Amino acid sequence: MKLFGTSGIRDVANRIITPQLALQLGQALVTYTKAAKILIAHDTRTTSPMLKHALTAGITACGANVLQQGILPTPILAYLTRMTKSNAGVMITASHNPPEYNGIKLYNPDTSAYTLTQQNQMENLVTQKNFNLARWQDVGKTQEVDETHHYIEMIENKVRIRKPWKLILDPGNGASSFLSPRIFRKLECEVTTINSQPDGYFPGRSAEPSKESLGSLCNLVKDLKADVGIAYDGDGDRMIVVDERGHVTPPDQTFAAYGTHVISNQKNKKVVTHVEASMCVERMVEANGGKVIRTKVGDVNITESLVRNSAAFGGEPCGAWIHPSFHYCPDGILSSVLLLQALEETGLNMSKFVSKAPQYPILRENISCSDDSKILVLERINNTLPAILTGIKEQSNQDGLRLTFEQAWLLVRPSGTESLMRVTVEAETAKMAESLLRKVEKHVRTLIKEVNH
Repeated sequence: MKLFGTSGIRDVANRIITPQLALQLGQALVTYTKAAKILIAHDTRTTSPMLKHALTAGITACGANVLQQGILPTPILAYLTRMTKSNAGVMITASHNPPEYNGIKLYNPDTSAYTLTQQNQMENLVTQKNFNLARWQDVGKTQEVDETHHYIEMIENKVRIRKPWKLILDPGNGASSFLSPRIFRKLECEVTTINSQPDGYFPGRSAEPSKESLGSLCNLVKDLKADVGIAYDGDGDRMIVVDERGHVTPPDQTFAAYGTHVISNQKNKKVVTHVEASMCVERMVEANGGKVIRTKVGDVNITESLVRNSAAFGGEPCGAWIHPSFHYCPDGILSSVLLLQALEETGLNMSKFVSKAPQYPILRENISCSDDSKILVLERINNTLPAILTGIKEQSNQDGLRLTFEQAWLLVRPSGTESLMRVTVEAETAKMAESLLRKVEKHVRTLIKEVNH
């Protein structure tokens, strides 16, 4: 069974993510890295302390020391891995998943998440259980630390906010509950918070900030006449924005508008995003002299491409933005601070800033497909779908099948977490998008039936 997915290991706690697995991962990590010191942090989930203790036992059993940071957003764990000169960082989180889930994500000393190659090597060690246990007198030590001042100082030193912004923050009872209001108040913003009591059951709203879960935030922004509302996901690597009218800004357009602002101030005009992002990113970035590079879905793939191409900005439009001049982990708090700085630099309010990006109809369809047949179905899609469509300008097979047309694009890719084939279509008109989606959906359903009979 494969442990690592597109974002570390993640599953229902005590199903796959057990203390036994955490213990073995700790042992494997020290065996793999020959680490002397490892930093651990976790989100607010009720099962996180259980996994923290098991991980610590595995790490110290192999002779490495552990720094336990406690509750912390994932990006700050990644940043502090570098600042504490740790040989690796471990984040215990299931990010935006429901409360019964948990997970483990590993970070390098340069703040980047473990690559696919590194994850595979770790997985092999866990499977073989060939760990380098220390002698009793060489077992590692554990220390509780608070190194968050490094991150706060980084923002204070590198970002300039001049206006006393009126903000509503919604950390969703997650890992950003303590630090996000603290940082914005240090920047002299007027801050009101909701759902800012850490609680692993996420009673205020779901751990995933979406249009459906942010009604209270939208109403509060409107009622209090705030400039901006900002919501974070469970582990703080994503942020979603509510404009001054109380409307959730479309994530793809927000990403495109901010990415275009970044390249307007730099010689390096490359922006990295994944195959599912809206074509508004290309339209806007290219119109301003930039270039968009697309990768497989997953922030690990985006980070690798950012480094390889020395790109100025990248991320997933869901709000997981990466700022390589700061560090290599998607960072909700940093992104929201930099977004305010961009608004100051352009002199625009949030709705006008985002409205510069064009918006096109995007349609999605999930089609049941057993995990066993995904590879064969995708192979048949690759071989047959282009032949029944006309006007294809570009074809990419790096993550499923992506076909680009003059006024539209489509993507068919197997889900990495569920027994589904996902079909995404975007076009300049709703009619065009609907027509293309129905044609592709019908073809994919036919191929799944053929493979299963």
